[in-house]
Amino acid sequence: MTLREVLEEDLPIFFEHQQEPEANRMADFPARARDAFMEHWRTKVLVNARGQKKTIVVGGRVVGNVVSWEQGGQRLVGYWVGRDHWGQGIATAALREFLKHETTRPLHAHVVRHNLGSIRVLEKCGFRTVDDPPADSVEPEEVLLRLDG
Repeated sequence: MTLREVLEEDLPIFFEHQQEPEANRMADFPARARDAFMEHWRTKVLVNARGQKKTIVVGGRVVGNVVSWEQGGQRLVGYWVGRDHWGQGIATAALREFLKHETTRPLHAHVVRHNLGSIRVLEKCGFRTVDDPPADSVEPEEVLLRLDG
């Protein structure tokens, strides 16, 4: 597994990854239409000089991405790995490597409570839960995790 800078030609692969229904359910994030997805990446992510953006490559194949950005006074991290590559330790390895480049602390991640795999990845990388809504909530609630020091 290696990380490299995001290239324009990675975007169609990222688009396909975010079309996966189970990934959308796990992230509680709806898939964007192609034009909206491309516009978001081109006008918000790629041009953000303060954000870090890396493509995850395994065996010469693009399998996902990991990014960081500022929002609401917090430095945030997020990642997306194509479903074909879940359960292989790729997200954990990619996030660990990314954290060598993204040195801002604290670093935060918002994860939907039912996304136990993503919560576990973050915990393996040193993040700790700082805000955990009640378990009996009807709506999917986000858990806020933070990496200090």
